[in-house]
This record gives sequence, structure tokens and C-alpha cells, in this order.
Amino acid sequence: MTSKRAIITGVGHYLPDYVLTNKELESYVETNDEWIRTRTGISERRILKDPDKATSYMGEKAAIEALEDAGVAAADIDTIIVATVTPDYMFPATAALVQKKIGADNAYAFDLSAACSGFLYALSTGGMMIESGRAKKVLVIGTDKMSSIIDFTDRTTCILFGDAAGAVVLEAGEEGGIIDFVHHTEGDEQCMLYQPAGGSMNPASEETIKNKGHFIRQDGKSVFKKATEGMADVSLEIMERNNLTGEDVAWLVPHQANLRIIDATARRMGLDKEKVMINIGKYGNTTAATIPLCLYDWKDQLKKGDNIILSAFGGGLTWGAIYLKWSR
Repeated sequence: MTSKRAIITGVGHYLPDYVLTNKELESYVETNDEWIRTRTGISERRILKDPDKATSYMGEKAAIEALEDAGVAAADIDTIIVATVTPDYMFPATAALVQKKIGADNAYAFDLSAACSGFLYALSTGGMMIESGRAKKVLVIGTDKMSSIIDFTDRTTCILFGDAAGAVVLEAGEEGGIIDFVHHTEGDEQCMLYQPAGGSMNPASEETIKNKGHFIRQDGKSVFKKATEGMADVSLEIMERNNLTGEDVAWLVPHQANLRIIDATARRMGLDKEKVMINIGKYGNTTAATIPLCLYDWKDQLKKGDNIILSAFGGGLTWGAIYLKWSR
């Protein structure tokens, strides 16, 4: 028997219209365009300004585009997995809202939270559902409205993040697809990257609002060091597990957190920069959306049989890599 593999048959995305430039950020905090670009690689990012639109709205748009690209009807989707840290509500799940919006009436839906590693965790989860035969068509979405949890007077975070969504459709195939994955977690007891309030530890109150506890906080230096080591190590780990060299890899699809982290990962893998998908300059860090956004931006350059490594690091602390062979 030929074993089933989960292959990507459709890719979609959504970007808000509003462009927040480094120049505009100079009016919010003490910073400048050169400082931001040289330290992060970011020139601008997209912001969902409409207060009536949230994470599920972006996920819906990306999902519809991915379904159209795959030629799959929403009614044929078995499972919807949404990776996000900015859900519309604590509950119901954002995935359930997307399910209703797109008319995927036969799908069950749930959210997955692994911060910037979320899309990889969701993709491997969806892949295992396909491989087991429990699902035939899975919609995987990474979507985050990071501007909803950003303090725009905190220059350590406000320069980094943007809003966006990306989505893929997974189906069963006999050639290529998801071949292997490696995931790691290290509980962030030191709270290097977290949102202090809003959960059961610190429920919303007048005090948490006054103390800006509902905004993201991070220890930039510690996170940078951990991310650089984690993404580089896990990318090399999955290559070695599958006997791949830099010459064998067609593309690295890295989480878009910081250009220096991306460069360090590529060097560790022995990859030329021409093999690395980089769009951080245009979008910033869109958390769970960065990797599917890259796949969308480069989809016309991908060739059937290309060996692709997806790699990410995020809050949790979480990090991981997926090795897939492009099937379209």
C-alpha cells in the first residue's frame, strides 16, 4: 500500500489596507527608520484599523482565497484549525467563527495557541489527521490582529508587529507533502514573552487596564538569543534527520520575526540567501501568519518536488520545523 501524505493544494492570504511605516512610528515613540531597519529588517507593517473587524475577519478572507486556489468547496472541508494568539473572544474559538463565515457546515473547528510557532503546530496537526485517514480536507489558518495587543508607546514591541492572515488547504496525496516535523517547547517561567493579563491568573480589572497588562511584553535580548539558537538548531536538526544538505533544500520558509534571526538560520543550514523567503520588510512580524504569507508570496516560484523547510520560534517558548516536498 502507498502511504498517504498531507499535501498543500491551495494557498490564500489577507493583508489590511492600512500601511504603518517606520516614519509614522517616529511620531509615537522615540525611534527612527534607520534604527528599526538595521535591527529588525522591517520598513512597514499592515494594521487592521476598522474596530468592527477582528482576527476571524482576516482568517475568513485568507480561507476563501485558499479554497478557491485549491478548487475545494467550503462544504467539503472536514476540519478547520486556526492558529492565533489574538482570538476574537476568549471563547467561542475563532475557528468556529471562521467556519460559520465561510459556510463550512460539515467541518469541526478549533483554535491552536503556540504564538509564532502556531502555524507550524497547526500544519503538522492537520497533516496527521490527513495521514491517519480521519480527515480528507483540512483548512489550516494562521491569523493575528497583533495591533489589538500592542502598546504603541512601547518601542520594544510596537515596531515589530503587524496584522495579517494566511491559509492553506491540506488534502491526501501519494507524492510529496509533509514528510517530517520536529517541535520543541520550553515553558517560559521567566515570562520573557507574554501577555500578563486577561487570563485566569490575572483576570481583567481596573488595575490590569491601568497597568497596561493586556498588551504584549517581551524581554527583547533574551527572546532574540533564544530564537536565534532555536530556529537555527531545529532547522539543522530536521535536515540531518532526513539526510538533507543545503544543496538539497530549494527554499527555507522562516518565521519573519527579525532579519538577523533569519540570516543566522540560513547560515547554519548552509543556504544561499536566494533560497530564503523574506518579506518581513513589508509586513513585520504577523505571528501565526508569517509562514503562510511567505508561501503565498512565493507560490508562483515553487516547483513540484521542491524540498522546503518551514521554521519558526515563538512564545511558550515554542519552536519547530517542518520538511515538506512541494506537490503542485
